[in-house]
Amino acid sequence: MFIDEVIIELNAGRGGNGCMAFRREKYIEMGGPYGGNGGHGGNIIFKVDEGLNTLIDLRYKKIYKANNGEHGEGKGCNGKNADDLIIKVPLGTVITDMDTNLVIGDLTKKDDEVIAAYGGRGGRGNMAFATRNNPAPSFCENGEPGEVVKVKVELKLLADVGLVGMPSVGKSTFISKISAAKPKIASYHFTTLTPNLGVVKTKDNRSFTVADLPGLIEGASLGEGLGDKFLKHIERTRVIAHIIDMSGFEGRNPIDDYKIINKELENFNKKLMDKPQIVIANKMDLENSSKNLEKFKKEINCEIFEISAINGKGIDKVLIRLADMLEKIEKQPLYEEEKMMSHVLYKFKEEQPFNIIKEGNTFIVKGQEIEKILKMTWFSSDEAFKRFSKKLVKLGIDQKLKDMGIKEGDIIRILDYEFEYKE
Repeated sequence: MFIDEVIIELNAGRGGNGCMAFRREKYIEMGGPYGGNGGHGGNIIFKVDEGLNTLIDLRYKKIYKANNGEHGEGKGCNGKNADDLIIKVPLGTVITDMDTNLVIGDLTKKDDEVIAAYGGRGGRGNMAFATRNNPAPSFCENGEPGEVVKVKVELKLLADVGLVGMPSVGKSTFISKISAAKPKIASYHFTTLTPNLGVVKTKDNRSFTVADLPGLIEGASLGEGLGDKFLKHIERTRVIAHIIDMSGFEGRNPIDDYKIINKELENFNKKLMDKPQIVIANKMDLENSSKNLEKFKKEINCEIFEISAINGKGIDKVLIRLADMLEKIEKQPLYEEEKMMSHVLYKFKEEQPFNIIKEGNTFIVKGQEIEKILKMTWFSSDEAFKRFSKKLVKLGIDQKLKDMGIKEGDIIRILDYEFEYKE
């Protein structure tokens, strides 16, 4: 089964908690803090596996969770880092963040990999908080939560040449003649239900890949036929080859077929019209083909090759020309830099990184930074609570609450925690 798009949720591992412990050896005067740090949570990584050609392995599992880091221990022992979770995908896979619509990774080379969700760092043990003013801190830190990301995983075939055309024009027959691909061939529309990828070798020993893209009809870019599923596979191709049934055997006009397909390509992605194109006039062995070809040449200004795919006539000339074209066309990145998450420039935001909503005498504080601080705070000691309060002041939350008229005894709620406000 050919699966080329899935949506999954990634839960990276949480960091292990730090440990609060003290030295109590008989001959160690004054002891001191002895709690180790927690281990790092596991990242979730997408990695290319050249043995795969579909995303079917991802279809039945919607949530992927990496392991958490181990907790720190006494005697200064740090917790073990969790192993990364590696998800194997085919060449040509694109991972997109569903929330930001930015591309996390475009995996087009052997052994390419990208971290899609980062594991949380381990919480620090009380050894890490020892200072001259506080040589024996009685608190530690919980592990940082791992990232939770919803991603779309898409496979966009890596092919040098894309074959496009109406149903039953001979695309499958053509690719079966020029490569080892064995698509189903029959005399009814939509025989081909999945893209077929073939490796072609010319008479002068040059090679390239060709993709047969099924299901293109008028309205394909809007979801008609199968085109909306497979148009994306043509985005990576360097040359577009139109296969036209020049005989008009099914009552279609070859000129209209060419214009309709080009219109659908343009509607899907205007950049496709910048790609070099050739026309492969197929079924030239049938009646009316020569007559229709003359009309086609008068109307359409494009490089045209006459073939009969079923008989194999004229195919070698097409392949030589395609190989010549590909030698002059450099591979271009599929996405512009501003669409890639790794190239986003994060600028300082003047607006406050939190939001406060008042409901009666309850003040609900929301914000990614404060919520992370809350989750990492170990509230089992007064010292840890004081440290948390100082961070509220540092972030400006304390002043904002005062500006909103908070009074002693009012409730501050952050996630599932409630605190009573005191001056």
